[in-house]
Amino acid sequence: MKNSRPRVLIATLDTLGDKMAGPAIRAWEIATHLAERGHAVRLVTFAECDRSGQGFSAEHIEVEAFRAAVSGSDVVIIQGYIAATFSWLADAPQCIVYDLYDPFHLESLEVERYQPIEQRDAALARALLELNAQLARGDFFICASEKQRDLWLGQLASAGRINPVTYDADPSLRRLVDVVPFGTSDTPATQSRHPIKGVIPGIGEDDPVIIWGGGVYNWFDPLLVVQAVAQVREKVPAVKLFFLGMKHPNPDVPEMDMAMRTRAESDRLGLTGTTVFFHEDWVAYEDRVNYLLDADIGVSTHFAHVETDFSFRTRILDYLWAGLPIVCSEGDSFGALVAAENLGESVPVGDTDALRDAFIRMLTDTEAAAGARQNVARVAEDFRWRRTLAPLLEFCAAPHRADDYSRLRSGRAERTSPISAVRRDLRAAARVFRMHGARGVVRKLRWRAARMRK
Repeated sequence: MKNSRPRVLIATLDTLGDKMAGPAIRAWEIATHLAERGHAVRLVTFAECDRSGQGFSAEHIEVEAFRAAVSGSDVVIIQGYIAATFSWLADAPQCIVYDLYDPFHLESLEVERYQPIEQRDAALARALLELNAQLARGDFFICASEKQRDLWLGQLASAGRINPVTYDADPSLRRLVDVVPFGTSDTPATQSRHPIKGVIPGIGEDDPVIIWGGGVYNWFDPLLVVQAVAQVREKVPAVKLFFLGMKHPNPDVPEMDMAMRTRAESDRLGLTGTTVFFHEDWVAYEDRVNYLLDADIGVSTHFAHVETDFSFRTRILDYLWAGLPIVCSEGDSFGALVAAENLGESVPVGDTDALRDAFIRMLTDTEAAAGARQNVARVAEDFRWRRTLAPLLEFCAAPHRADDYSRLRSGRAERTSPISAVRRDLRAAARVFRMHGARGVVRKLRWRAARMRK
């Protein structure tokens, strides 16, 4: 029997391979779960691809071939800087989903922070151009948290997408934008080897290990972790800090200033190779579980800025999956979750002493650590991919164009007919006359004439 489910094309800019960063992992899991539900799925990337999918195709695609790939699908899920590049997507008949889990316009403020102001302005302008192209056309938008959804509701309102048509169709606006968090594996975390303890020179089999489970980017504060661990040694001499991935798998992502500063700080404190260790490469996707299960604590610290407010730290999901007590900074959605569910310790941003004390407690108080692990195991169930992807899976099973799609095509959302404009002005004039009389109407007309001359 021929597959009657909609055909789905997923497009990303990230590298698909044994070593994958967050965007690629998310695209891969979306493809996997859609294929399991019977969809004909094609996952394409404009970067490198040397990984084969199970039940779906995964491949590198050239720019010239993308239009044909879109034409051969019913639903297109797009991630990253694609919409502005292919302007014809605005008129494509397919249902288009834009994945907004990464607020890249805010992220660009940190990525380019140490560059000349002209370069920073150009990066932000490019991000806004892409974002506006997505907001102007998407049939369905997904993001990673309710707080992110508030951000995107504001952006959609500014773009004119929250209008009488979309509101009347669904006052909650879930038909337009919904929450699809990054998820954790549906299978339990199991260890097949020990890549850290008793293997890396300087780390013993029984040494307590704090793991930094991901890249070192400018919006994080790993310097605080290095400085806190230097103090933790006084209470826990054998403590080790392990940075899981220093080199991003996508060659287009350069090493950030914070990565260099972290190495320099560790060297300055005399910790490199004895207490602090850097895994210079990126760990393979399937192998990361072995590293996580060789750790005793997962850590994530950041600065207090707008990127933090709307971030969704995917590395913390790995900590949940691996059952690790979590020590993190306050201020983002996961910091609040860690505190509310007692998953470890959530500490004030920039507070070295509080971070030190949190590490010591999780490493020496066996009852507290065990309680955190139990809570982590419970909360992790809410973040399984099979649950987090539910709104997207439902959309792909019965895709629909945005309720204001006809408006977008005709441009009526941005134009007012002359008759409508006259009627509007007459109603306004009548209101002014009732409240302020004829003189009020004259003043209003003079004000409008002066405004038009500016």
